[in-house]
Amino acid sequence: MFDLRPKPFIPEFLEPDKPYVRDKTGNKVWHQCKMRTLYVDTDRSQVVYHANYLRYFEFGRASLMRDAAFPYREIEESGYIYPIIKIEVNYYTPLFYDDMMLIHTRPSTLEKVKLQFDYLITSEQTGEIVSTGFTRHCAINTSGTPVEIDPKTTELWQTFPR
Repeated sequence: MFDLRPKPFIPEFLEPDKPYVRDKTGNKVWHQCKMRTLYVDTDRSQVVYHANYLRYFEFGRASLMRDAAFPYREIEESGYIYPIIKIEVNYYTPLFYDDMMLIHTRPSTLEKVKLQFDYLITSEQTGEIVSTGFTRHCAINTSGTPVEIDPKTTELWQTFPR
């Protein structure tokens, strides 16, 4: 018999009052933020509709960038845009209306013009892994031409806690 569940995720804060946790089982560092599901996020079966997890990933990504003192607005104002070119989402346990979730985000791969964020969402109540996934992005300028990753984003990848 196959067990399709991921390994447990056991987060431990790196420092008090900081949004970074280390997973005791995988030893990776993640940025953590909280979000509560809204009624509008659910479907007829009363669980969170699958596409809403992409919104949760975006919330995690934007929170990480803001906490790193480089909000997405500043990226765009500096002439860079990072559209998503690939997405993966894995679902394990459903979320329901009014559930509190913890969204964990981390910079993953960094190439010349592409980068990737990884995500792991857990239920705050149970600690169970709800979803995992990634978004892959391509750096473009305001004309839509692929360009090299901007220096400040490269710095974030290099200085993200290990």
